[in-house]
Amino acid sequence: MAKEAAEPVKELFTDISLYILGAETTVENAVLRFFDSLFPLVYSRLINPGITDLSEDYTECLRLTRQDINPFGHYSKNMVTELSKSLWASRMLNQALSLGTEVINTTEHAALTKECSRALVRMQYCPHCQGLTLIRPCVGYCLNVMRGCLASVSELDMQWREYISTLEYLTNEMGASHDLEIALTGIWNSINEAILHAQLNGPQLSATVDKVCGQPKQQEGNLSSGQIVPLKEAAEAHTLVLAHASLKNKRREFINYMKRSRTFFASIAERLCDGDLVMRDSSTCWNGEDVVERGLFEKERCT
Repeated sequence: MAKEAAEPVKELFTDISLYILGAETTVENAVLRFFDSLFPLVYSRLINPGITDLSEDYTECLRLTRQDINPFGHYSKNMVTELSKSLWASRMLNQALSLGTEVINTTEHAALTKECSRALVRMQYCPHCQGLTLIRPCVGYCLNVMRGCLASVSELDMQWREYISTLEYLTNEMGASHDLEIALTGIWNSINEAILHAQLNGPQLSATVDKVCGQPKQQEGNLSSGQIVPLKEAAEAHTLVLAHASLKNKRREFINYMKRSRTFFASIAERLCDGDLVMRDSSTCWNGEDVVERGLFEKERCT
């Protein structure tokens, strides 16, 4: 049955991916649509394996009947519940990352005011007018200019700290009760239990289907519906454990990296004045008016 079930399985994981990416759909719709597609296969291959005529009309009747007779018991609803928690956390994290991208893109193109542009010119080029081409701004002077230029950007500090805290919360949730990898690897067991439930109740299901959809053609020597055919495991547990450990490590590395940027907007001026922009290897620097000894009172004024 695996080959025929490949398309419904593909659709299920496509719907799951679309939900995480923010599509206007629900986990319940995705899971129940999957079981709608699965029931005709289970009915014709496991419950009544002698069926030879499975027309489109009969298949559609089986799909619609699944919603009424609930052949998979409570296992389909359990699968919805288990997936919903984990997929919700992943969906929220994806939306949060998209929001962070928008914020960064907005600040990347922040326009400089006329006053800021003049202050930057004074800081960088006033000493050149006096022939002091090798003298660079003092650290304190640089900080004063940059903080004035980036005042509007630094106002994002509180919101950015809250944003990083939200990312940390969602990432922790994905590693705890809302673990996506555990939920996805648990799909196999949920489907297996659902199919076994349908097989065990095969005679009752067949009687109901016959009344609603009619009796399909069957070949001689039909296998008994009481012969349970258990599913085979799709992947080795060892492989799943390794994949889970790898994804868990990636989550931890990601949030640790993001936490280091918690003070980014508050310290952006310090970051800009911590490189080649200012004088580091000399005892003298430019304070906006003259060359002074580093550490002396610095003025933000240029003649």
